[in-house]
Amino acid sequence: MKKILFVDDEPNVLSAIQRQLHERFLVESAPGPLAGLATLEKNWPDYSVVVADMGMPEMTGIEFLAQASQLAPNVVRVMLTGYVNQATAVEAINQGNIFRFLTKPCSTEKLMETLDAAVAHHNLILAEHELLENTLGGSLKVLSEILALAEPKTFGQAESLRDAIRLLANSMNVTPTWDLEAAALLSQIGFITIPPELILKSRQGQLLTAREKDVFTRIPAIGSSLLSQIPRLENVARIILYQNKRYDGGGFPEDSVAGESVPLGARMLKILVDLSRIGASGAGRPAALAQLRERAGWYDPRLLDALQKQASAPGAKAAGPGGSATAVNFASLRVGHLLLCNLETKGGMLLLASGNRITPMLMHRLRNFSSLYGIQEPIYIDDSGAPLFPHASAKPA
Repeated sequence: MKKILFVDDEPNVLSAIQRQLHERFLVESAPGPLAGLATLEKNWPDYSVVVADMGMPEMTGIEFLAQASQLAPNVVRVMLTGYVNQATAVEAINQGNIFRFLTKPCSTEKLMETLDAAVAHHNLILAEHELLENTLGGSLKVLSEILALAEPKTFGQAESLRDAIRLLANSMNVTPTWDLEAAALLSQIGFITIPPELILKSRQGQLLTAREKDVFTRIPAIGSSLLSQIPRLENVARIILYQNKRYDGGGFPEDSVAGESVPLGARMLKILVDLSRIGASGAGRPAALAQLRERAGWYDPRLLDALQKQASAPGAKAAGPGGSATAVNFASLRVGHLLLCNLETKGGMLLLASGNRITPMLMHRLRNFSSLYGIQEPIYIDDSGAPLFPHASAKPA
């Protein structure tokens, strides 16, 4: 059983609550908002519900619950106050994202009823999290690996792009990241509707007709349409729809959406994919970022700054050709290694594109091809577990 945290600046109130509820709930208390925030920051997974008084020194209960929602978004929030009006209630709901609003004096029966409902709501949140992270998330990961096996050039970098978007989100304290990572894994799913001969024509640099160009332009819309039919993937579908949208509103789709209205995941995909394309041409990370900054209005300035901070952080790895790479033979390739070159059979068949991270499923496939046809060596990898350019494809010198 998880705990319920009561936050109030009156010790007598906290003592009374402890006496009333200790037989039914695991109750802990914090003597004021600053102590409450410190408790949540240190041990937030231990709690299912936080109950706060409205009138406290240092900050109001609304301000406390608003900050608590950032520290522990899965913990259910309840307001308990001795005075209330409509404006206070609206502010509490909008800023603190509260589950229930209770007024003093509150009977023990009413308080217990509310806490039972709050704990049940917390359990639903955890169940939803389990569904997304493990059940649906695992299914999407398998789907992305199957697509990578079927068409490595188109879908082969999904795992690495997922790693890059997770790293960027974490550096900006963005949580949760499930929808961002799912969008990265499936960002190119619209390609499955494109005729193979048209994809080959584009890769070979042949001149495309206006209609053929439009087919490629609309790939995000096709992918979004496919995913929007799946429950709980509506936000993922919207991210994929806007993945080529510029921050200033240019690009596809041609609508009025711009700036912060463009989904954050779409802004992240846009900047990471463009960064990786420049990196694949041989540019180092600083030069690639400089090129992005020259494209006025294309990218979210906060994302540019976050990537710049990543690149200049102590111990940051070099990316692309000339960066940190290890040459291994196939027998030394392991699950978790990140490919820094295309992996091909000795006959020249592409098995995995650069940017793939080796998974158990991919390892099984590679062993089969190795025993039948052999694998070209050496293989260039990054074995640190940290992503470089998501799509870097040039072989290290």
